[in-house]
This record gives sequence, structure tokens and C-alpha cells, in this order.
Amino acid sequence: MKILLLSDTHSHIDDFIIKYVKQADEVWHAGDIGDLKVTDQIAAIKPLRAVWGNIDDDKARMQFPEHNRFKCEGMDVWITHIGGYPGRYNQRVRPEIYNNPPDLFICGHSHILKVINDKKINCLHINPGAIGIHGFHKKRTMLRFEINEGKISNLELIEKDR
Repeated sequence: MKILLLSDTHSHIDDFIIKYVKQADEVWHAGDIGDLKVTDQIAAIKPLRAVWGNIDDDKARMQFPEHNRFKCEGMDVWITHIGGYPGRYNQRVRPEIYNNPPDLFICGHSHILKVINDKKINCLHINPGAIGIHGFHKKRTMLRFEINEGKISNLELIEKDR
């Protein structure tokens, strides 16, 4: 399964993003969607899994959950917008992540790309950074990877100058 992982679009969608959407089997959005035209365009092309973020309005919050936990190719995946980082998980997720850790924990919010192996709970933490044009980030980033039989491979950074 080829996954395109993005976050923090803040209402921005362009041909650069769409090019990679078309190459994926599924697209995962880790929140701060902004205008739902973003997710509508993505979902018209490929299957989409998404969560709402702190900037998202009631329409987004009715369409998408705050937390999206699911299995993909044998991997337990949890996506939320504000999740924190290994050793500094957000208090809203902390009890669950320690009591029932996923294989892959994905969040957005910080606009900072991070891929960290949390060895304490045997969980891979990923934040794809921000692919939108609003925020302090200098590079727009998203990730793509493959999941096969519970393992991630071919993790690739996709970046573009703002």
C-alpha cells in the first residue's frame, strides 16, 4: 500500500500536491485542513483518511474525527493532529499511547517534519511537517511510504520551497 502523508494544508491545494496524490494508493491528512475543498479534491482522486485540526471549523469536525485509529496492511495506525512527541506526548493522548501503543503514530500541528522511533513503546512517530503555504516553515513538506505486512519501507521526503 503506497501512502501519501500530509498535514497542515491550511486551505491550500495545488498541482504539486495533486501530482503525488495521483501516485498514492491512499492519502492520509493529519489535520489543519482549512477549506474542505482540499479534502474534496483529494478524495475525488484517491481514498482519504483524515482528522481535523485546531484551525478546522465545524464542517471539518463533522466530516472527520479528532483521532483516526485503524489497521492498514497489518499495521496499527493512529492519526491525530496534536499528539506531541516521544517523551512529550500531549496529555489528551498520553494515557492511551502508553497503555495501548500503535505501531505508527502520526500527528501534524508543529509544521516541523519529524520521524522518530519511540523505543520505549515500540512505535514509529511521524509528523510530515506542513504542505500548505501559511506558517513559519520555509519548506513545504510531505512524506510518502509503503506499508506491507506490517512494515514501512521506501520512506521518502517530498519538499518544495514556499
